[in-house]
Amino acid sequence: MSAPRAGKAPGRRHVLVVGSIFLVPLAMAILLYYSAGWRPAVNAHGFLIDPPRTLTVVGALLPDGRPAPAAVFEGKWSLVHPAIACDERTRALLDELARIRLALGKDESRVRRVLLHAGACSGVEFQSRDADLLVLAATAPGGAQFLAQFPPAADGAPGIYVVDPHGNLMMSYPASGSARGLLKDLERLLRLSNIG
Repeated sequence: MSAPRAGKAPGRRHVLVVGSIFLVPLAMAILLYYSAGWRPAVNAHGFLIDPPRTLTVVGALLPDGRPAPAAVFEGKWSLVHPAIACDERTRALLDELARIRLALGKDESRVRRVLLHAGACSGVEFQSRDADLLVLAATAPGGAQFLAQFPPAADGAPGIYVVDPHGNLMMSYPASGSARGLLKDLERLLRLSNIG
């Protein structure tokens, strides 16, 4: 009777060894992530807004003068630029955002550009030239509060803001920053996200 018991013991040991090969690294990863305070490094090129802020759309008008719907940012990733003036700098930035959007290839349709202005410019000339550009005017009552939701960059100038398809303000970039960095962050976001 002792011979069959000897045959069973090595079999159980092999199962335990093979099981531990798969379970020990998983247990270590969970332990490191949750208890040691260690997090993998994220190489974002912009500034993460943590926690993301849900935008309240109030005081924004569409180009035809109607109030923008509360869900105006929902459904697509939005690259928002609050413009102080509709000058050549704004035009160049919008052109750069268009090139970034084109560089996304098959994901281009998941992203849109948004020009947000406060009456210093009409935005009409941009809307007529770029059909894929959404122009919002923060000129209705409450428009100043709407604009204030987009914090200025360190240099005090308006930048570029990423709004997710649920209407949450997630990231900000300086207007004079690297287009390549914004493109890399967008590619990563769109690859990891199945929304929008």
